Amino acid sequence: MRIVIKVGTSTLTHKTGNLNIRHVEKLCRVMSDLKNAGHELILVSSGAIGMGVGKLGLSEKPQDMPTKQAAAAIGQCELMYIYDKEFSEYGHVIAQILLTGSDLSDDVRNQNFCNTLNRLLELGVLPVINENDTVSTEEIKVGDNDTLAAIVAVESKADLLILLSDIKGLYTADPHKDSSAKLISEVNEMTDEIISLGGGAVSSLGTGGMQTKLRAADTCMKVGIDMVITDGNDPEALYGIAEGQLIGTRFYGKR
Repeated sequence: MRIVIKVGTSTLTHKTGNLNIRHVEKLCRVMSDLKNAGHELILVSSGAIGMGVGKLGLSEKPQDMPTKQAAAAIGQCELMYIYDKEFSEYGHVIAQILLTGSDLSDDVRNQNFCNTLNRLLELGVLPVINENDTVSTEEIKVGDNDTLAAIVAVESKADLLILLSDIKGLYTADPHKDSSAKLISEVNEMTDEIISLGGGAVSSLGTGGMQTKLRAADTCMKVGIDMVITDGNDPEALYGIAEGQLIGTRFYGKR
């Protein structure tokens, strides 16, 4: 099975922006084991700006574009160093792919991306994809990695997209504000009611929120790809999800 896994900044880092070592080590171990079991994996990883913020000792995510880009340049180096170190311990080779919106919207560049991605998978390599925040501006940004992950899932003809987040899935209300909110385990159709459950971004270091995750789900469902939102604090849940167990919220692609 070809699986795209997206991990958010809040899963990779502490609120300080510094690396959450325990989470990253567990994630890489479980993903390595899934590759050993024969699955093809693609990792869409946020965290470059967040880790850059941590290394620079900033108290919060910068608002101006030059500082965001500088933080991304610093953080991306750290991020890939860590992934290379962790996956190498389990005998897996990784490759970095940095994209902008224009790389995906231009037919020739998009085809080159797809050709490279497919060849990496044929070679048994684990691609690590992120938006190229060092050069991205508002005009050429994808915008958020939930959207990027959905595009990657579609372009790679993946069987499944898994979004590892700071929330266990889609709820009937905002669980941060309403203790009676209940987890919705399955979604078969993207209705107006489901869309209305999307809120704003909740992480101070990330860019996504439930709205972006629902848009990603809609993109995948339309082309027959399943998508799951689950808690990134428990990477071992990836085993059950790959086996088809109902963990988090599963959105079913149209067959």
